[in-house]
Amino acid sequence: MGYMIIFVVLMIASLIIQKTLTSRMEKYSKVPLSSGLSGKEVAEKMLRDNGIYDVQVTCTSGYLTDHYDPTKKTVNLSEGVFEGRNIASAAVAAHECGHAVQHATAYKWLTMRSKLVPATQIGSQLSQWVLLAGILLLSFQRLANLGYWVLLVGIAFFAITTLFAIITLPVEYNASARAVEWLDSHAITTGEETAMAKDGLKWAARTYLIAAISSLATLLYYIMIFLGRRD
Repeated sequence: MGYMIIFVVLMIASLIIQKTLTSRMEKYSKVPLSSGLSGKEVAEKMLRDNGIYDVQVTCTSGYLTDHYDPTKKTVNLSEGVFEGRNIASAAVAAHECGHAVQHATAYKWLTMRSKLVPATQIGSQLSQWVLLAGILLLSFQRLANLGYWVLLVGIAFFAITTLFAIITLPVEYNASARAVEWLDSHAITTGEETAMAKDGLKWAARTYLIAAISSLATLLYYIMIFLGRRD
């Protein structure tokens, strides 16, 4: 019952954060950037200012699909961000370039996360099925011993995805910090505009925070099931 309450609270918190993020970004997307730069121009300037010339800024379809691809060395900006000349576009573009700067400087948390990607992909695809199989096997007395091992494997898979979510936190927060510092120090945003950009990125980072907490809570829930059945 305690875990159910925790999961409900986390779900509500996630919905509030997501709704607030969407609201803030929509609000800041209506505030023109005093420097007049588009998201594409902001990204290209930040890359150049950090001595990065081998990363391409591209436009991708969708909403909030912005991301940095270290394998292709591309900063991919959604159409609204790519063309937008507003606070939200500048903040998002600078944040994604923050990841490019992390990559160029071999930021340890990004390097660690990148190494976990293959294992995380496997874990995310298999963990729920293996966990379910383990719980089902535990319900049969003759298959209980097998169920313990299957459940343990499922927990190991899920632990990898949880570790990935936790390591993602310093990566995202650091990228936002780099973005805000650069926007301000290079006069891309004014004092009030910088505060808006910082606020938008803060709420974006909180989506990763609640995701990591939820993943950790779920992992602990399965561990408790395993320990309880063992007893």
